[in-house]
Amino acid sequence: MRSWYLFSVWLHLLAAAIWIGSMVFLGAAVIPLLRKPEFLPVRTAMLYQLGLRFRWLGWIVLGVLLVTGILNVGFRGYTWADFWQGTLWQGPWGRMLAWKLVLVLLVMVMSAVHDFYLGPRTMQLLARGEASAENLRRTASYLGRLMTLLSLAILALAVLLVRGGV
Repeated sequence: MRSWYLFSVWLHLLAAAIWIGSMVFLGAAVIPLLRKPEFLPVRTAMLYQLGLRFRWLGWIVLGVLLVTGILNVGFRGYTWADFWQGTLWQGPWGRMLAWKLVLVLLVMVMSAVHDFYLGPRTMQLLARGEASAENLRRTASYLGRLMTLLSLAILALAVLLVRGGV
């Protein structure tokens, strides 16, 4: 049983590293590069194509995080009954877990809006030459930054949960 728990934790950490690492790489390397004048004509289209290319991996990683997160709580001795009856949420550890899960849900909703509405809609407006496309692109950019910050906050809460910070 312990081997499965360790594998689940390892998979959870790997998925978190891919999720956060990808966002940090995008913000620290790709975006600054695409801001150079020679890339300006292709910047938005390239970012959109990168997003499409990464989307499948991003959603798989989020799914892995969700499944391994549930398994890891189960390996700690909690059951679905604890979840539904509220036992899981009692005490400092349970409250911190609840905050972490609220942020996870928020990041998942924001990611869905970013991937399935803002990105495609921006490209539609750009293709039609509408000026409002720039506002939507900017909104998607801010949403991406916020998701990165929230993901880092989730990571901080995870460290506190497993290292006794509560």
